[in-house]
Amino acid sequence: MEIQWTGKAMSDLARLYEFLAPVNQPAAVKVVRSLTGGATRLVDNPRLGEPLHQFDPRDVRRLQIGHYEVRYEIQGSAIFILRLWHTREDR
Repeated sequence: MEIQWTGKAMSDLARLYEFLAPVNQPAAVKVVRSLTGGATRLVDNPRLGEPLHQFDPRDVRRLQIGHYEVRYEIQGSAIFILRLWHTREDR
């Protein structure tokens, strides 16, 4: 399996970093590393996340990493990271 980050997911990651960095730059770096590192766990366990049946027939799932939710889709041998956000955000 191969992880691929969509443009929206990369924008989400940058947005989270830019929100945290002015207040606590080391924490911003830690969050980004945690999210990118947590997503790599999917390579060995792609079905680790909870299935989101509202996207059927697509295999879209959500994975909780700390206080963040990562949405991803499994397509063949690829895992696409779709979006991510803090669970306190209004989504």
